[in-house]
Amino acid sequence: MAGGQTICGVVDWGREPYGRVFDWQRELVAARKAGRVPDLLLLGEHTPVVTLGRNARREHVRLPDAELARRGVEVCETDRGGDVTYHGPGQLVGYPILDLAGLRKDLVWYVRSLEEVLIRAAGELGVEATRRTAPAGRRQFYTGVWVGSPESGEEKLAAIGVHVSRWVTSHGFAFNVTTDLSHFDFIVPCGIGDKGVTSLEIILESLPSPQAPAWGNAGQPNPVAGATGLGADDLMGVVKAAVVKQFGEVFEREMRPLPAETLSRAQSRDWEAWVGAQQAAAS
Repeated sequence: MAGGQTICGVVDWGREPYGRVFDWQRELVAARKAGRVPDLLLLGEHTPVVTLGRNARREHVRLPDAELARRGVEVCETDRGGDVTYHGPGQLVGYPILDLAGLRKDLVWYVRSLEEVLIRAAGELGVEATRRTAPAGRRQFYTGVWVGSPESGEEKLAAIGVHVSRWVTSHGFAFNVTTDLSHFDFIVPCGIGDKGVTSLEIILESLPSPQAPAWGNAGQPNPVAGATGLGADDLMGVVKAAVVKQFGEVFEREMRPLPAETLSRAQSRDWEAWVGAQQAAAS
């Protein structure tokens, strides 16, 4: 493989209900444990859903299930870590299925690395994102990616909740790109009631983009100029590309696109054929 890096397949599933993708993940995790598939990064969006992690407190869902259903929002329990969160159109959801045994057996490092991917991806678009220190006596950081400051107000840009079984990961991150943030009013996001939620779209609208040159250093396109003013679908495409690039750099993986229809054939020889073709092309 080029540069000796391990291949990571990238699957864009489009927009799917949460339950369907949850089932796909379980199938793919089993296939990864058995060595039938390579490391994977699943990317896409969900139809509106509130999910409850293993540490969720039911009172952090502010509306009854029946009222959420009336508004077109599902409620699903799941086995990821964390509390309550919302997924919906305009939010880039990423589910890495990585074998940490061949990388680094360190769950805290893995979560911090996911944060680093998203911080760098936001930086490509001219958005300064960071981690946030938690109150004294709790954990070192609030998990996720944040913008703003204690003085101006801190808002969460991306949430992270993972699951690891025999060192194979599932679940992952939710990155607000053009998300309808009003749906976060239905919950206490991640159980943190004193901080807000924002999106890249809102942040980019506040940047002085008319003055941003179309080209930056060394003749490279300026990502700020390229992203500001884009439509929702185009902005999502730019963000996906940035996330895939930074994921490959942070986790030292060679990112290769994989047809989404292969998801439904994780038990078949199609996976072996695809892996073999990737290895042959890189040799």
